[in-house]
Amino acid sequence: MKLDRIDINILVALQENGRVSNVNLAEAVGLSPSPCLQRVKRLEQAGYISSYNASLDLGRLAETVTVFTEIFLHDHRLSDFTRFERAVGRVDEVMECHLISGGYDYLLRFLCRSIRHYQEVIESLISQDLGIEKYFSYIVIKSPLQRGAVPLRNLLQE
Repeated sequence: MKLDRIDINILVALQENGRVSNVNLAEAVGLSPSPCLQRVKRLEQAGYISSYNASLDLGRLAETVTVFTEIFLHDHRLSDFTRFERAVGRVDEVMECHLISGGYDYLLRFLCRSIRHYQEVIESLISQDLGIEKYFSYIVIKSPLQRGAVPLRNLLQE
């Protein structure tokens, strides 16, 4: 499916406000409501829109700590990567897991109640014999910029 300018504008608008009414979305992208709704449904069915989520103000809910962790695996067979990825996928505190090229194998982002909680989580992973050779933890002090929306217009320019 080839996306046109209106499709991209719909996606940009939905990233900014996933609860926008169809009437307001249609007005924002220059369509009447019926064709706008048809396009949204088509974008959903094609998999361009994978979900609608609420963005939470975590600071109002609880004290948390974010920790980025570099993971080095002992071996590099496909089965080692698969076993590790399956295990971290079961850990609720792992918010992101990225296979990285370069000096280490994975970069994980943990969200925990405290440093002690993080230590319990990482020790639990290590105790599972997942082939973790070593790890380095980086505690986030401040996050002056966090974006939830991707810069679609910039990414899709030719």
